[in-house]
Amino acid sequence: MNKSNIILIGMPGVGKSTVGVVLAKILGFHFVDTDLVIQEKEGRLLKEIIAQEGNEGFIKIEEKINAELEAEHSVIAPGGSVVYGERAMRHFKEIGTIVYLKASYEVINARLSNLKGRGVVLKEGQTLKNLYDERCILYEKYADITVDEGDRALADIARDIAAEFYGNI
Repeated sequence: MNKSNIILIGMPGVGKSTVGVVLAKILGFHFVDTDLVIQEKEGRLLKEIIAQEGNEGFIKIEEKINAELEAEHSVIAPGGSVVYGERAMRHFKEIGTIVYLKASYEVINARLSNLKGRGVVLKEGQTLKNLYDERCILYEKYADITVDEGDRALADIARDIAAEFYGNI
């Protein structure tokens, strides 16, 4: 398998799915939302998997499905907790370029209202700020490219990423 994919990582609410769909349209790529792949393979919603299997169980399922994902010429948007799965992240490095969509804590906090309903993995007593600080280190560790969103529209970010890979489109 070649490195023909673009993998978008970042916090929940950063816009991975929105940027991913627009980017896939611009490039003529497929779009893969791995949260939907997980739900389809498991026959349950993310929040149900987390409720039934616990955080660790969910992360194991997420890692296995992401590590086995086969895709070419695709924009892949995994869940924000994918960075806890080293095997999945190694696989993504092998099949594509990892782009970290970075947004400030304030932006993420403003966008997220129902964490549990979204299927966000939070440890007991963990705040969104704790989660943000913990994950940003991992996103930076795995990223080939970091795109700071600033206050730009998500469609503009998608166009910038496309230009980064394929020149002005």
